[in-house]
Amino acid sequence: MSPQAFDSSTTTPRLSMEHGSIDAGATNTIYDKSETDVENPVETPQNPGDSNKDPNLVDWDGKDDPENPQNYSNLRKWIITLTMSSMTVWITFASSVFSTATLVTAKEFNVSAEVMVLGTSLVVFGFALGPLCWAPLSELYGRRIPLFSGYAIFAIFQIPVAVAQNLETILVCRFLIGVFGCSPLAVVAGAMADIWNPVDRAVAIALFSGATFLGPIMGPIVGGFITDSNLGWRWTAWITLIASAFFGIIALFVVPETYGPVILQKRAARLRTETKNWALHSFLDEHKPTMSDIVTKYLFRPPQMLVQEPILLAITLYLALIYGILYLFFEAYPISFGEVRGWTHEGVAALPFIGILIGVVLGICLIIFNTKTRFARKLAKHGKVVPEERLVPMMIASVLLPIGLFWFGWTSNPNISWVPQAIAGVPIGLGILVIFMQGLNYIIDVYMMFANSAIAANTLIRSIVGGSFPLFATQMYRNLGVAWASSVLGFITLAMVPIPILFFIYGARIRAMSKFSPKF
Repeated sequence: MSPQAFDSSTTTPRLSMEHGSIDAGATNTIYDKSETDVENPVETPQNPGDSNKDPNLVDWDGKDDPENPQNYSNLRKWIITLTMSSMTVWITFASSVFSTATLVTAKEFNVSAEVMVLGTSLVVFGFALGPLCWAPLSELYGRRIPLFSGYAIFAIFQIPVAVAQNLETILVCRFLIGVFGCSPLAVVAGAMADIWNPVDRAVAIALFSGATFLGPIMGPIVGGFITDSNLGWRWTAWITLIASAFFGIIALFVVPETYGPVILQKRAARLRTETKNWALHSFLDEHKPTMSDIVTKYLFRPPQMLVQEPILLAITLYLALIYGILYLFFEAYPISFGEVRGWTHEGVAALPFIGILIGVVLGICLIIFNTKTRFARKLAKHGKVVPEERLVPMMIASVLLPIGLFWFGWTSNPNISWVPQAIAGVPIGLGILVIFMQGLNYIIDVYMMFANSAIAANTLIRSIVGGSFPLFATQMYRNLGVAWASSVLGFITLAMVPIPILFFIYGARIRAMSKFSPKF
């Protein structure tokens, strides 16, 4: 039986630098120990050791076992990938669709617009807490249970928002929408790591990441037209419910269990019944993680790493800023195009978000191109790729983002055509997507066996920042003006440009001093 039978990520020396995932569920599992030397990898579900030593250990029936998700046909893999990505679109769509209803609901419930911005921010705050639940569950019970249970509850909580008669109902339910809705964000990348080989996985994850950015960009556009129509703002929740239910039902029939340890656990249970050999067992049967393992991995170790690891701290702050800017723009764009340019229709004022969407698509293309060319060549030549190779597209994007922000700000004068300002969204979208994706991939590659803890720290910080930025966006843009408010963001992102460059040059030296990064 192959030691890679349980491989849902890349923790063995053979695949040490081939990660393509973006969240905790896609990296190593909860079974990792305090080992950092990849020359002596710990025994994990990805590397269960020599199964021949135990004839009762149920493993894959060779490398071509049809039940191994790695052996699914490419067509089936793409159907699964696209189906899970479509689920994710509506999660992130829900996070921003309410932003266009801020003024309408503020007037209806007799509160300030700043208070109603919480309707957007609280979903993102929920994203910070949800993975602490869903990521461990995906390693204990497989991908399907947390994926569909969280997604179903997310859909159900659209109903109280749609019929809410007071502010408290909206805010509480929007927060819970984030907590339960982030289950795909915590699980889908892991499921993709279960089924794809490293190079193709990077392509699949890039497309999945594009879907996570497509949702929040679609939200203001669709929400704007709904809010200004006869349907009213409540239909932003009804539309989300209908769409998420539709794609969720499809996924229920399309997406199988992909987590190797759970598949083998079920196989062992079936074989025990069929053969009456009660000694048959799987790796998961004998290595059930304890509550102490979970608490250490997702609660105690993340802040410890954040304090002790300069790479994790710097990249986390950078990604938190990027995430915050994305959600800040859901308040800034309506001010720039709605108030300053006088576009009174909410939906029309949100159409310039298409520029950011185009940039996101170009960012996906850049990542795929880099993966299929430079990254694949180095992998084929050396058998592994150093983590700093992830920073090449990130360096390009780090320059394009401040250019886009300055461009957006200084073409905002209503006497200037709206076209140049809308086009500024292209470098902004490309910069946000590529910095975000490659930054997370770099963290995963650097910390490998401790990547779940590193990503947990990153997710918490960036979600808090992402939820906070919209709260001051309106006052910032009204007090400073679109040009100078955008320039402030431009100067801050300009100061971040050296981060990927310095890590590209000195990253190996810094990693050598880390007690959490494996030795290459």
